[in-house]
Amino acid sequence: MTGKPGLFISFEGGEGSGKSTQIRSLEKWFQDSGHEVVVTREPGGSPGAEEIRNLLLTGDPGRWDAVTEAFLMFASRRDHVERTIRPALADGKVVLCDRFADSSVAYQGYGHSLGADYIRNLWALAIGEFKPDLTLVFDLPIEIGLERAGARFANVSAAEDRFERMGTEFHQRLRNGFREIAASEPKRCRVIDATGDIDTVTQRVINTVKDSLVGQGR
Repeated sequence: MTGKPGLFISFEGGEGSGKSTQIRSLEKWFQDSGHEVVVTREPGGSPGAEEIRNLLLTGDPGRWDAVTEAFLMFASRRDHVERTIRPALADGKVVLCDRFADSSVAYQGYGHSLGADYIRNLWALAIGEFKPDLTLVFDLPIEIGLERAGARFANVSAAEDRFERMGTEFHQRLRNGFREIAASEPKRCRVIDATGDIDTVTQRVINTVKDSLVGQGR
């Protein structure tokens, strides 16, 4: 163990918002600054959680009802936190996670209309008050995001595209949900304008992270 506190940053947003690309850019930025970095994802991030990921992201959009889907998400998340995230943070590492519990609030709470409070109660039961130190919420119009996501899966067999096929009304509720989440916790959540080219968005991310770390005294 390093004795230094780890840092947990989650990346949130709708489909096709460019999170995965920006995680790799931020990973390099932290590594260039001398940090050891763990990049992980949800659903998934541990062997057991990856098995649940396949259940959640493939198949017909109506494969699970909203409650079952939410419970599967938090079962996956519990394993991920205990086996991957907490150990990395205990070793003083920077953890960059493609989605975390805010995605459940947005997807199942807002998108499937279970309600944000319902999901936050599950959050408390599964992992207590555990949250990222910083959450970057990537925001862009749903039409652009879905077009990007469609291109990504166009030539992939057994694509993990179950959520992409849930319709525009679902995705608009999702975008609105992420915005409300960010507004409700402005110290932890920062909204990133995800429109524009990759390098422009990367600079927005780095500037936001720098500003946040200074604000947290890191």
